[in-house]
Amino acid sequence: MEKKIIYLDHAATTKVDDVVLKEMLPYLSYNYGNASSLYSIGKVSKSAVERARMQVANAIGCNSEEIYFTSCGSESDNLAIKGIAKANKRYGKHIITSSIEHPAVLETCKTLEQEGFEVSYVPVLENGIIDINALKKLIRKDTILISIMTANNEVGTIQPIEEIGRIARMNNIIFHTDSVQAIGNVKIDVRRMNIDALSMSGHKFYAPKGVGALYVRNGIKFLRQQDGGHQEKEKRAGTENVAGIVGLGKAIEIAESNLVTYNKHLIKLRDLYAKSVLQLFRNVHVNGDVNNRLSGNMNISFLGYKGADIVEKLDKRGICTSSGSACSAGLPMPSSVLMNMTHNVRIAESSLRVTFGKENTAEDVEQLVYALTDILGKK
Repeated sequence: MEKKIIYLDHAATTKVDDVVLKEMLPYLSYNYGNASSLYSIGKVSKSAVERARMQVANAIGCNSEEIYFTSCGSESDNLAIKGIAKANKRYGKHIITSSIEHPAVLETCKTLEQEGFEVSYVPVLENGIIDINALKKLIRKDTILISIMTANNEVGTIQPIEEIGRIARMNNIIFHTDSVQAIGNVKIDVRRMNIDALSMSGHKFYAPKGVGALYVRNGIKFLRQQDGGHQEKEKRAGTENVAGIVGLGKAIEIAESNLVTYNKHLIKLRDLYAKSVLQLFRNVHVNGDVNNRLSGNMNISFLGYKGADIVEKLDKRGICTSSGSACSAGLPMPSSVLMNMTHNVRIAESSLRVTFGKENTAEDVEQLVYALTDILGKK
């Protein structure tokens, strides 16, 4: 008999929703036409892509022509940051980002630094929220872009995006946000929040891997970063992943319609887990902001233990968790996010990230807590 898996790492990836998969299947079989072709089955695929583009636009409050499909969140970040920076470098070569961004942003900024751009890294407070006053002080006449993530992938802290967007707009600076963790969990309205560019990735909200999207406000100049064909309004070359795009569109539509119910479910599980841990264990530290955090994210450091060791022992019991970002798993150093937040190695190396999803139950929480008491002992 196959051992039951309790999956508690939804910040890393999610299972494709059954409804989403059903929507995709025709485009993996009989509706196989190339969306750039002129004949009828190609037009069927093109129509499906445009329908998905509208679904994404409706979810975040923009026009469909402002949506560009990509292969993932990392590509979206690269296209946004490099594309905007290079298209606007005559106005300046200064970029501002935060010290706790995803590697897709940080490594992209490092590449731009090697190409002559200057990057300033705004610090964060201990709760993971950026220092707004520090951000304001970093702004210069030659600042052309601010890129701050909507919600952090490790600790779940949600940034004051509307305020950051307002500051950027007042200073005539383009504002990009990596919303990979937020889409499907947080209500996004790009107009109200003064967002000029936004990245997302389908597999974080029950769509398949290998598909993402980028929103860029009309009027914002950005250069393509991938040469080839003329797809995506000549901004992203390559044959369209029709099935993946269809899946992303359906998934974001479902997420938007169920957002309130979904968040209530996640908050219930998250708070049950946190309450249980705080009651049963000594020397624990909750990471991230207590209130402004993703509903399904709870990152707790079990001081005196290695987070990676806890993850490994939980895995042997059929429970999937994380000690940090999935994109940094296996690296021999403590979480850079937690180091920038707390400046405390003990906290950074002992963290356990638990991220809940729609299929999780209170019984899953009980099984997790039971396993932790078995591994760590009670206080």
